[in-house]
Amino acid sequence: MTNSVLMTLDGTAHDFDAPFLAADDLAAVRGDGIFETLLVRAGRAQGVRLHLERLVNSAHALGLPEPDVDQWSSAIEAAVKTWDDGQPNGAEGLLRLVYSRGRESEPGSTTAYLTVTAVPDRVMQARSEGVSVVTLERGFSVDLAEKAPWQLLGAKTLSYATNMAALRHAAEQGFDDVIFLSSEGAVLEGPRSTVIAVTGKALVTPPTEIGILPGTTARAVFELAAQEGWSTSTRVLRPADLIAADSVWMVSSVTLAARVTALNRYVMPVSAANDEFVDLVDRAVCVD
Repeated sequence: MTNSVLMTLDGTAHDFDAPFLAADDLAAVRGDGIFETLLVRAGRAQGVRLHLERLVNSAHALGLPEPDVDQWSSAIEAAVKTWDDGQPNGAEGLLRLVYSRGRESEPGSTTAYLTVTAVPDRVMQARSEGVSVVTLERGFSVDLAEKAPWQLLGAKTLSYATNMAALRHAAEQGFDDVIFLSSEGAVLEGPRSTVIAVTGKALVTPPTEIGILPGTTARAVFELAAQEGWSTSTRVLRPADLIAADSVWMVSSVTLAARVTALNRYVMPVSAANDEFVDLVDRAVCVD
């Protein structure tokens, strides 16, 4: 895989196409670990502080040894430099941080590494054309996270099988993406994004307390928006609230802002303020 980067926390670069994980690494055999994805743009990883904060929080939730933030930061800088040096055209990259419980045969060990690869074509298409979305039941109540912390609903774990199955199901039905709903019909999140509804100068997103991942991009957007006079809030949303909004967006650290063009085949209106929101997101992810 030309120009892709694989690096360990000590700053050592490895052959991306050579075997790397042990066969009994718990990342592979159990999905027992955490990860983060960051956008590399103009020679910088975007939103490093927020992503490392979430990495630490996810590690706490899984009972993993606390990540050394300074060591991860140094490794991020080294990986980004290696990627940027191999990209004469300054192409964007997808930086992934992976931290697992290590080998099953070596209790107490951990595995940690970083990769940088090209941003998938689907990302560019979602940014420019938006996404059609179907709502799917996630299968739990909004109060499950509080009652069952072992479900790890607020942690970014490697256990993404359900999320990927939902995306495959959506694609089979002719949709680009998914918004999960709780058993009560409340809007949760996308398989790899946070939902933001925009009406006028007001931004609304579901609260993390209902069992969704704290979105780093949504947090950055809300912080900058509040500074620039937008109204920002979190509250429980229903699909009808999304339809009533001026626009609805799926935001994430690599795709950034993908407008929901259709929800359950209902064509969403095109807001005159769409470019303003996209600009807000682009600027927010650069703040660290």
